[in-house]
Amino acid sequence: MYREFDLHEVSFILFALRWTLLLTAVAFCGGAVLGLAIAFMRLSRVRIIRAIALIYIRVNQGVPLLTQLFLVFFGISMLGLEVSAFTAAAICFVLNASAFLGETWRGCIQSIPQGQVEAGYALGLGKIDINRFVVIPQAARIASGPTVGCLVYIVKGTSLSSLIGFVELTRAGQIVNNATMAPFMVFGIVGGLYFLLCWPLSLLAGRLERASS
Repeated sequence: MYREFDLHEVSFILFALRWTLLLTAVAFCGGAVLGLAIAFMRLSRVRIIRAIALIYIRVNQGVPLLTQLFLVFFGISMLGLEVSAFTAAAICFVLNASAFLGETWRGCIQSIPQGQVEAGYALGLGKIDINRFVVIPQAARIASGPTVGCLVYIVKGTSLSSLIGFVELTRAGQIVNNATMAPFMVFGIVGGLYFLLCWPLSLLAGRLERASS
């Protein structure tokens, strides 16, 4: 017997939205920290460090995120260790986001003309000061648009964590739909919430890209 779709069901979906936001925040912040390290590893003069970073990026970009979720969630359990759906999802999204952000930021850093670096040396600046005052500020401006775009990708990608049982926005919609059999109403609300999250970010990403060009 299906129950009627009412405000209680809507509140359940809205309540699950906080888990989507939390997972997004963890993935983006963790991915940013790790991604910065990956970017600098890719720029290292030591070949083995560059190779390790490149392999890391290729693996995370080449293996579908859903496959990574299954590997972490079910793989760790097979080793006899307990891992929650949120923890498994957070690990996967941090690793995945760091690969994309690291490669994006590496490209932005390398896009700064070498002549500006040489001019910094000519002015008597050291390598740290050149990176701090010349390279990084310009690279950050160029990277702002793609970085916000990556955030949009993370927000939408969190829906995949529903397949390992994490009750975020999409999973909450599935639960409510199974109980009410009102797919148009349920997933219309779910889709609308994703749109409200991603549309402003997409506009911001476009504006930042135009400002940096």
